[in-house]
Amino acid sequence: MSNSSSISHFLLLALADTWKLQLLHFWLFLGISLNALLGNGLIISAVACDHHLHTPMHFFVLNLSLTDVGSICTTVPNATANSLWDTRDISYAGCAAQVFLLAFFLEQAFPSHHHVP
Repeated sequence: MSNSSSISHFLLLALADTWKLQLLHFWLFLGISLNALLGNGLIISAVACDHHLHTPMHFFVLNLSLTDVGSICTTVPNATANSLWDTRDISYAGCAAQVFLLAFFLEQAFPSHHHVP
């Protein structure tokens, strides 16, 4: 018999200890994320639909909006759900997925080009 342990969940620190503050955090995170999604969605729609906005500057703004939407959709839903349902854990797979997706979206916004001489 082997003596080993495996990690299945990570414990998270609570943002607040009282129910009223947890509810406030839920509504605050929900409001900020919905505003960000609406604003970025309008930017994405405007740049995609208007052919006058197909310039390098607007392409850059489009990429930043897509990165912002992706990073918000990666982390905020779990944080709001944890605040609303008073849970303080995240599964190992969920944590790994969040880290992978956040790194993916940030790499899209700030690519690291390593040129070999």
